[in-house]
Amino acid sequence: METTKVSIEAHILADAQKVWAYYTEPEHITQWNFADPSWHCPQAENDLRVGGKYKARMEAKDGSFGFDFEALYDEVEEGKKIVYTMGDGRNCTVSFESTDEGTKVTTVFDAENQNPIEMQKNGWQAILNNFKSYTETH
Repeated sequence: METTKVSIEAHILADAQKVWAYYTEPEHITQWNFADPSWHCPQAENDLRVGGKYKARMEAKDGSFGFDFEALYDEVEEGKKIVYTMGDGRNCTVSFESTDEGTKVTTVFDAENQNPIEMQKNGWQAILNNFKSYTETH
C-alpha cells in the first residue's frame, strides 16, 4: 500500500532550545496540542528516546469525544529531529532548523485513508499553529 506524505511547517520566533523544550515536554504539550479551541489535551506523557513512547490524550472540552494519540520513537536527534511511528503504523518526521529569525519546524507525516488529505493537513497545521502561538507568547 502506498502512503501519501503530507508536509506542514511553521516559523517560530524563538530559539531552537526553547522550541525543542516546548515541543517535547509534557507540561507544555498539554497547552498547545489541539487543533481547535473546543478541544484540549488534558494529559501527555513523553519518553523521548529511541523505543520510547509518546502518549497524548485529546478530548473535546464538552466531553463528547476523545482519543489517545500514541507513538513509538524510531529516531531522536536532540534539538534537531524526531521520527516516530503512530499506533496505526503510519510514520512522522519532525525537523527543527535554526534560522536567523528563530526556528523552522517541519512535519512530514503519512496520511491516513479515512479522511480527505486536505482535512488532515489542515488539522495538523492547526495544531502546529497553536504550538507556534503558545511558544511565542510564553
